[in-house]
Amino acid sequence: MARFADAHEIRSTFLRFYEERGHAVVPSSPLVPFDDPTLLFVNAGMVQFKDVFTGRDKRDYSRATSAQRCLRAGGKHNDLDNVGFTPRHHTLFEMLGNFSFGDYFKADAIRWAWTLLTEVLEIPASRLVVSVFNGEGEDAPFDQEAFDLWAEIIPRERIYAFDAKENFWQMGDTGPCGPCSEIHIFLEGDEAPPDAGKPKMGPAFEDRRYMELWNLVFMQYEKLASGEMNRLPAPSVDTGAGLERLAAVLEGARSNYETSLFRPIVDRAKSLAGVSGDQGEHEASFRVIADHARAAAFLIADGVTPEQSGRPYVLRRIMRRAIRHGSLVGLDELFFHKVCDEVVQRFSDAYPELLEAREAIEGAVRIEEEGFRRTLNRGLRRVSKIIEGLDEGASEFPVDEAADLYTSAGFPVDLTRVIAEENDLRLDEAAVAERLEALKGDAGFAGVGAKVSDVYFEIAKRLGKGSEFLGYEVDEGEGTLLAIVVPGEGEGEDAAELVEIQEAGVGQRVELIFDRTPFYAESGGQAGDTGEIRFAHSDQGPGSDARLRVEDTRKPTGGLHVHVATVEQGAIRVGDRFALRVEAARRDAIRRNHSATHLLHHALRAELGKHVTQKGSLVAPERLRFDFSHGGPLTREETREIEARVNAMIVANAPSGTAQMSLPEAKEAGAIGLFGEKYGDQVRVVTIGGDSVELCGGTHVRRAGDIGLFKIIAEGGVAQGVRRIEAVTGLGALRWVQDTAAVLEDVGAELHARDQADVMVRLGKLQEELADKRREVDSLKRKLTTGGAAAGKGDEVVEVSGVKLIARRVPVADPKIMREAADTLRDRMGSGVVVLAGERDGKANLLVAATKDLAGKTVHAGKLAAALITHVDGRGGGRPDMAQAGGPKVAGLDELIAAAPASLQAQLG
Repeated sequence: MARFADAHEIRSTFLRFYEERGHAVVPSSPLVPFDDPTLLFVNAGMVQFKDVFTGRDKRDYSRATSAQRCLRAGGKHNDLDNVGFTPRHHTLFEMLGNFSFGDYFKADAIRWAWTLLTEVLEIPASRLVVSVFNGEGEDAPFDQEAFDLWAEIIPRERIYAFDAKENFWQMGDTGPCGPCSEIHIFLEGDEAPPDAGKPKMGPAFEDRRYMELWNLVFMQYEKLASGEMNRLPAPSVDTGAGLERLAAVLEGARSNYETSLFRPIVDRAKSLAGVSGDQGEHEASFRVIADHARAAAFLIADGVTPEQSGRPYVLRRIMRRAIRHGSLVGLDELFFHKVCDEVVQRFSDAYPELLEAREAIEGAVRIEEEGFRRTLNRGLRRVSKIIEGLDEGASEFPVDEAADLYTSAGFPVDLTRVIAEENDLRLDEAAVAERLEALKGDAGFAGVGAKVSDVYFEIAKRLGKGSEFLGYEVDEGEGTLLAIVVPGEGEGEDAAELVEIQEAGVGQRVELIFDRTPFYAESGGQAGDTGEIRFAHSDQGPGSDARLRVEDTRKPTGGLHVHVATVEQGAIRVGDRFALRVEAARRDAIRRNHSATHLLHHALRAELGKHVTQKGSLVAPERLRFDFSHGGPLTREETREIEARVNAMIVANAPSGTAQMSLPEAKEAGAIGLFGEKYGDQVRVVTIGGDSVELCGGTHVRRAGDIGLFKIIAEGGVAQGVRRIEAVTGLGALRWVQDTAAVLEDVGAELHARDQADVMVRLGKLQEELADKRREVDSLKRKLTTGGAAAGKGDEVVEVSGVKLIARRVPVADPKIMREAADTLRDRMGSGVVVLAGERDGKANLLVAATKDLAGKTVHAGKLAAALITHVDGRGGGRPDMAQAGGPKVAGLDELIAAAPASLQAQLG
C-alpha cells in the first residue's frame, strides 16, 4: 500500500484525484445544517448538496468532491455511548466523497473508485470485495449494470448481492433514491475468500472479517408517494468514504484511534496525565477524550456553544463526557481546552476556521470545564451516597433522586444514568423528565444548571421570590439583608462548598442577598455592578458601623441578586438594614456601552441585512463586544457606514424608552429577541435612538446622545458564520481617536511625510522597494539551488543503470524554490532524476523529481523519496513525477544524498 506522511495527505490525495478529473473541490459545510430543520447536525457528505440533487438549487459545476466534517451524537444517529470503546465509533468523522449532478454515472464512478483505491492508494485488489443491490425490498430491479461493470474488474465470486437494507439508498420516504455499491476490505489476510455465493457469509452478515471502505450511491429513481419508482431524467452519483477508516487501512492500524488522525491527540491527553503507552482498561478514556476534543473544537468553530437544550446540549454532553473520563485517568486540573487546542493545531491546515475560532474554542471549553468540575465533584459524591443507601438487590436508581440531582446541583440526568448502569442499576430517564416538568411548576423556575450551588437553590426555595431590582431608576437605595453565604470551612473538596451563616466580620469575603437592591446582576452580557454597602439601621439591637466593598453582582437562580463583597469595617448580620450604593461612574460607562450595542445591532441589520442576529455580547465599563451572524469579513466601507449610522443616531439624541408588554405585542412592535433567551409572559422592550427596539433586561442611557461617541476598534471572525465587533464609547472613544492620531503623527515624522495623505504615498514606495528586494533574494536562492557558486558537494551528474541522477545538498530548502530548481534541472538533463535535500527551520527537507519519460514507468519519485527520507527519520512519498518529504534528523542529510544512487539502483532493479 502507498505510504503517506499522515492522514491529512490521504485527504488531499483524494481531493486532488477527483479535481484532476474535472471535479470542483467544495469546502466542507459547517456541522450545523443551513435551513434544514430535519437534521440535528450534518451527518453525511451529501447534506450540503441535498437541494442540488432535488433540483431546488443550481451550481456552476456538475461534478464535485469534498471532505465533509460530520457528527453523529444525537437523534437517530447516536453512537455516543460506544465512542472510545470500539475501534471505529466516533462522534465527529470526515467523509470523503465525489458527486455527479446529472453528469457521469455508474461506469465512471466505479472505475475511478477502483483506480483510486488500488492504483493511487495501492490497496491490494485481492483484499477488496464489493456488493450490489439484489432487487429485494424495493420496487426496483437487480442492479445488473453495476454487477456487469464490477465483473469486468474483479472475480464474480467477490461480488455480493444484498437487499434494500444494505444496498438501496433513499433521501426520505419519497424523492431521489437508488441502488448502492459498497466496497469492503478483508481484514484477516492478503486475499478475500470467495464467499459471495455462500449463504449468511460476507460483509452484510455481521462478518467482522470485513470493513466497509466506500459506498457508491447511484440515484436513478424518484420514489412517489404511491410507492412507484420513476426513472430520473438525469441520474446522479453520491459517494462516501470515511477518512478515519482509510487511514487505519493505509497506516496498518488495528483501530482508528491508532492513526495519525487520533494518535497525537490521544498522546497529548496522556502527556497531560503524565502517562504514556497503552493504558489497559483506561485506554478507552483517553480515546473518548481525543474523539470528543475533535467534536467540541469543530462544533464551537461552527458557532455552537454549550447550553441546556438542542444542539448546544449535545455539545455539552460531549464535553462533560470527556471531562468525566479525564477525572477517571487522573486529569484533576483543567485539561480539556489544551486537548482541544491540539485539535486546532493538527487540523487547521485543512480547516482554517479552527484557527480563526481558536480563542473562542479555548474560552468556551475552559468555562464549561470549570463549571462542570464543581458540578461533577458534588454530584459524584451524592450519587455514591444514594447508591450506597439502596436496599440490597435493588435494580432501579430512584427517579426523584435523579431529578433532584439535576435541579439542585445541575448534575446531568444522562450522566446519572451512565453511573447507574456502571453499578448494574437502571434509570428511567422518561420518568425523570416528567418529574422535572412537575418541579418546574412547583418551584416557579426551571432547573438551575451546572454553576448553581445547592445553598442558593435552598435559599431561593425558602424565600419564594427573587430580589426586587431598583436599578432602572436609581443608583442607590436600602435593603434588608436576607442571607449571608461564605465558602465552607471543611478540608479538601468540602472547602469549596458554599454555606449559609448569620453573621460576618472584618476581612471576610461574603456573598449577600437583600430583599431590594439597585445593583445590577451580571446577565445578558452586561457586567455586574460594583459599589459600596453601609449599615443603615437595625431592629435587632445596637447599631453597627459596618462598611463593605462590592466587587461583583451575580444572579445564580430564582431571581436572587448575589452581592460578592468584602467586609472592610464592622460586622454584619442577617435582618439588618443597609444602604446600597452603586459605583455611579462605572454604571454610566456600562450604560453607554450597552445602549451602543443596541444601536450597533440595528445598524448591522440595516447595512448587511436581516440575517444578522446577535450571537453573544460583553458589556463592560471600558469597552463593548458584539458577536453576530454573518458570512464574511466586513469591508472597510461597510465598517465606516455602520459606524456612521450609529453615530448619526447618537447625534439625533432621541430619548430612550422602556415598556412591559406580552411577547406577541413585542413582536408586533418589531422588537428583536436576543439569542438564547427564554421569555416569560411579560417582556421588557427597550427603545434606543428612536429606531432600535429590542427585548432587554439591562440598564441604558436616558437619551442616545448620552453615549457621546462610538468607535469600532476591531472586527474579526470567532466561528464559522460568526463575526465579532469590539468598540468603545464616550471618553474611551475619544482617547482611542487621540492615541491613533498620535501614532499617525509619529509615523508621518519617521517617513518625513508632508501630511496624512503623503504617509500612504511614502509607504507605497517602501513596499515597492521591499518587493524588489524580495525578488532579488528569490532569484539568488534559485541560482544557489540549481548550481550557483555555492552549489557544493555532489553537483555532478552520475548515471545509474543508464539513468542520469543529480543528487545534491542545497543551501536553500524552501519547498517552492526546490520545486522550481528541480524543474530547471530536469529541463537541463532532458531525461533523469533529481534529488535535492537541505535544512530549513531545523528540519530536513527532501524533494525527488523524475522527467516525464521516466515517471511511473522506470522511476517512481514517491517511492524513491520514501526510501531516502528514512535517513533523516522521516516519512513521506508522493506522485510518480515529484515527491516531497521531511524529517527531524538534519544530521542525516549527507547520508541521504550519499544513498541516492543505491536507492535508485534498487528501484531500477
